[in-house]
Amino acid sequence: MSTQNEIRRLTAPDIRARKGGEPLVCLTSYHAHTARILDGHCDVILVGDSLGMVMHGLETTVPVTLDMMILQGLAVMRGSRRALVVVDMPFGSYEASKEQAFMSAARIMKETGCGAIKVEGGRRMAETIAFLADARAVADAGAFSVVLEAIAEPLGRRITAAVAIPTIGIGASVACDGQILVLEDMLGLSPRVPKFVKRFGELGPSIERAVKGYAEEVRARTFPGPDNVYPMRKK
Repeated sequence: MSTQNEIRRLTAPDIRARKGGEPLVCLTSYHAHTARILDGHCDVILVGDSLGMVMHGLETTVPVTLDMMILQGLAVMRGSRRALVVVDMPFGSYEASKEQAFMSAARIMKETGCGAIKVEGGRRMAETIAFLADARAVADAGAFSVVLEAIAEPLGRRITAAVAIPTIGIGASVACDGQILVLEDMLGLSPRVPKFVKRFGELGPSIERAVKGYAEEVRARTFPGPDNVYPMRKK
């Protein structure tokens, strides 16, 4: 492949430079095959700790481990070529100290090859703090973007104007510099979704119809048919 045709993966500085420009498109992914689909359309692919609920049926993200995040981060890196891949730091992997956070982040980035990691919280992770002060502290600390979740539009607009890094909204209005949703939510694969999610597809019923049709044909012995089996080789 020539140098001219090589696809360059976006970096954290690339995303930061998009502040105030074309909106950033971000979605979650946990698999190589969905990452491959998203890669042609998204600037950022987040390997979110929501994989605990989406993939493993957990009630919360609390039981998600560093090993789980690394495994799925590797899968998404294999399936993507252009988008910046960001991997969530799971609960309990960074809150104890800055040294713990560094070791966990270093392991994720070293073992997956991802371009960035994501942590939740602000100046003091254990305390509830004002969003505006929080966002400024995060930017000053060196973050390349900040996610604003489930906040009123005026506050989302205010924070976006107040910080020098891109804001990625999830239920925080179009005033943000970009948007992110959980892929399974926007595809109609999750049974319950938050108010801020728009279903751009209804794949759940389609998948169920396909599985039902498959099961019926297997039980009726109509699948596999002649087109789905191998003939004997003629000598």
